[in-house]
Parts: sequence; C-alpha cells; structure tokens
Amino acid sequence: MAFLTSSSSFTRFRVIDAIPEEFWPKVPELLKKYAFHDIDDIPEERSFGWVCFDDMLDTEWRTAQPYKGEYIVFSLRLDTRRIPAGVIKKHLTLAVREELQRLAQFNKKFIARERKKEIKEQVILRLRQRFLPVPAEFNVIWSIKKNEIWFASTQGKMIDLFMDYFQQSFELNLEQITPSILAEVMLDESSLAGLDTLEETRFALDPGA
Repeated sequence: MAFLTSSSSFTRFRVIDAIPEEFWPKVPELLKKYAFHDIDDIPEERSFGWVCFDDMLDTEWRTAQPYKGEYIVFSLRLDTRRIPAGVIKKHLTLAVREELQRLAQFNKKFIARERKKEIKEQVILRLRQRFLPVPAEFNVIWSIKKNEIWFASTQGKMIDLFMDYFQQSFELNLEQITPSILAEVMLDESSLAGLDTLEETRFALDPGA
C-alpha cells in the first residue's frame, strides 16, 4: 500500500526511546544494511527489507535519498511465493505414487511418516523454483520533529513484521498510537480519569428491538 495514491489506510506509531542527535546521520546506512534481498533466483518462500520510497526496486537509494525535509521516507518490501494448494496436492500425489512404485520393487507397500514429510518438502522446494514471488510495498513516513511514524498498512501481521524489523534495524522500540494512547497524549489528568467511567455506545440497531 502507498501514500502516493488517492486514498490510503495507515497505522500510526511513536518511538518510545530517546533518540540522540548523532543517530539521524546513520539512518541511510542502516537502511542499506537491512535492505531487501531479491529471491527470484533462490527457492525461498519470502523475503522482506527496506527499499527506496520512490522506487521499490532501488535498495541503494540511488533514485532518491530517504531524507525529505523534516521527514525520513522509505518502504518495507515483502516478496512472497504463493503456490496454489491444488498444485501442491497434484505434485505431491505424483511424487507419492512414484515412491510407492519404487518401494514395490523391494516388496514394500507403505511409506514411512518421515519419508512422506521429506517427499513433501522436496515437492515444495521444486515448485518454489518454478513460481516467481509476488512483491508488495508498504510506505513508511517518519517525522523527525514529532518522532511519529506512519506505516501504510492496517494488517495485523504486517504491523507485527514492521515493528519487529524496525526494532532490529534501528534498535528503537515503537508503540502503536491507539485511541487510548492518543488520549494520554492529548488530555490532562482530570480528563484521563474521566475516561475510566465511560461506557461503550452501540451505534448499530438492535435486531430484537
């Protein structure tokens, strides 16, 4: 998902660790260190890493530097190989039949559990070499002044991946800005105390009414 579209869904974060001034010049090198690695020619299931905001094929930031005024912009790229379940089932069935024919030469009729597991792994590995990974890009905007981050996804798994990889890359911890967290930032102590007395409001009509 991208911010440079007519509409976009995103998740907000704040960095909860103190950031010294000498950290900021290191960001470009850290992005390159944890940049995306292509898996088109190797049978890996997925790969993820940072790429240039302006060009997701650029892992060296030759197209544009990550600094945009008071912001740092880059993207999280995720490539995933998706092999249809029907394809796996077909080729696994063929591989099992071939194995049974081989065993029949030794008067054996059953395939051991561990051997079945090995056959399945071999089938999936061969199929991965025939399927190209599907790329996905998720933009990141980091406000240096506010120390807030906007991540162009609301998917739970992508949020977890982003938070973990961000911490690994920059050694900084993120906190998702939920309504309750936002209230803590915006309200005074007396107003915050009143939040505990609030009750849920149902906006949908009761079918039984």
